[in-house]
Amino acid sequence: MTASKPMESAVPSVSIIGASGYSGAELTRLLQRHPGVRLQHLYAFSQAGKRADELYPATGCPMTYHSYEGGLESDIYFLALPHGEAHSLVPALAAAGKMVIDLSGDFRLKSTDEHEAFYGAAKPADAVMTYAMPELFRKDIAASSTVSNPGCYATSIILALAPLLLSPSGMPAVKSVACTAISGLSGAGRSAKTELSFAEMSENVRAYKVGKHQHTPEIMQALGTSATDPSFAFTFTPMIGSLVRGIYSTLTLSLDSPAETKAMKEHYQEFYREAPFVRVRQEMTEVRHVANTNFCDIHIPDTGRSTSMVVISAIDNLLKGAAGQAVQNMNIMLGLDERTGLH
Repeated sequence: MTASKPMESAVPSVSIIGASGYSGAELTRLLQRHPGVRLQHLYAFSQAGKRADELYPATGCPMTYHSYEGGLESDIYFLALPHGEAHSLVPALAAAGKMVIDLSGDFRLKSTDEHEAFYGAAKPADAVMTYAMPELFRKDIAASSTVSNPGCYATSIILALAPLLLSPSGMPAVKSVACTAISGLSGAGRSAKTELSFAEMSENVRAYKVGKHQHTPEIMQALGTSATDPSFAFTFTPMIGSLVRGIYSTLTLSLDSPAETKAMKEHYQEFYREAPFVRVRQEMTEVRHVANTNFCDIHIPDTGRSTSMVVISAIDNLLKGAAGQAVQNMNIMLGLDERTGLH
C-alpha cells in the first residue's frame, strides 16, 4: 500500500486512533510534548467523552477522547487499535495523502497465508506496508508515507539476531535459535482478563502460545526467511511474568562453526554503530535498565570459543516495542533526528 507523502505544514498535526489503550496513552504522552508536531485529536470509542488525564493522570493531557467518524483533518495518524481493525481505516487515510503509522499486526506480513495461519483472520492481499524497524530499514521508512510498526516481542528478538542473519560476513552461519522471552502484563492490553489479574499473576510466570505466536512469521520475514520455509530452526517460547512493562529475551544459538565471544561482541557493536537506541552492553542487561525508555539493550555473555552462543536483549514493550518506536519512525518519515521527543 503506497501513497504520496502529504504536504507538510510548518508544524504537522497528529491524531491517535485508539488513544485510550496502554500504547495509545504512551503515544499521547510522547506526542503532546514533541517539538516537531502538534497533537490535534485523541480518538477512543469506548472512552469517548472522558479526558486523557482522567484515565491516565501521568499523561498530563487535558484533551478529550472522541469517537472516530472518518475525519481527515490531521497530517499524521497513529493507529493503536486491536488487530483486525486497521484494515478498514487505512485505505481512506492513504488515499487522502495522510501519513500513517499502524501499531497493529494488520499490515506486517507479506504472506496472506501466514497472516491467516498465525492471526486467525483473513486480510486483503495488498494489505502490506513498509515494515518499519528503524535500525534495519531506515531508508525504506524515510521514503514511505504508510508504515507498519513492529511488534514488541519481534523487536526484541529481531534486533538480537539481525547482526548475524542480515550481516553475516565473516561470521558463522546460524543453524538454530531457541528463544524464551518474558513479557510484562501490559503487553496483553488494557482490557480486563481474569488470568492476568494480580491474584493470578503475582509471583507467577506462565508460557503461552508456544509454537504459534503471531510474532513468529514477522520475526522470520524481517530476518530474510519465512516461518513456513525457514533457513534456520527457530523455537519461540513466549512467557508472561509478574511485571508491568518490559520484555526480556534469552536466545541460544547453534552455529555451524566455532566463534569467539569477543569477535561477536565487536560485530554487534559495529552493526549498531549508527543506531542511537540500541546499546550493546558489556555487562548483563536487565529490564529495569530499559524501562520507560526507547532503548534496546543487548548483551552477549562470554562463552569463549564455541559453536553455541547466547544473546540477551531487553526492551520496554510499550516504548521501543510500541509507542516509542512509532514516534521514532515518524521522526524518520518527517526527516527529523530520530531521537526527537524520545530523550
